[in-house]
Amino acid sequence: QVQLVESGGGLAQAGGSLRLSCAASGRTLRMYTMAWFRQAPGKEREFVATMYWSGGSTDYADSVKGRFTISTDNAKNTVYLQMNSLKPEDAAVYYCAARPVIWSGSRYEYTTWGQGTQVTVSS
Repeated sequence: QVQLVESGGGLAQAGGSLRLSCAASGRTLRMYTMAWFRQAPGKEREFVATMYWSGGSTDYADSVKGRFTISTDNAKNTVYLQMNSLKPEDAAVYYCAARPVIWSGSRYEYTTWGQGTQVTVSS
């Protein structure tokens, strides 16, 4: 079972950058798909980005394509979300999530979640 702890949230100005980190524990991290989601006040949680822990293709929500980058550091057991050109509408609680690579559930269903980290963007 993998455990996830996010960090790196905070306040940024519109047009600025933040990098979120998700420290993962577990012996078989390469067997997981990792993702970032976000939830703004009064809105449903939405998908942001995903990739296999072991690397390979990535997928992004249309709203963040070209601005956000998901990556993993195997040596540090950490997943990152680099967020550039931030917009006020990017403000939300960001969650790291994981699920087994072999998955028969729905596309945006994940089995393990972190506690979330707040991102605030000032205009």
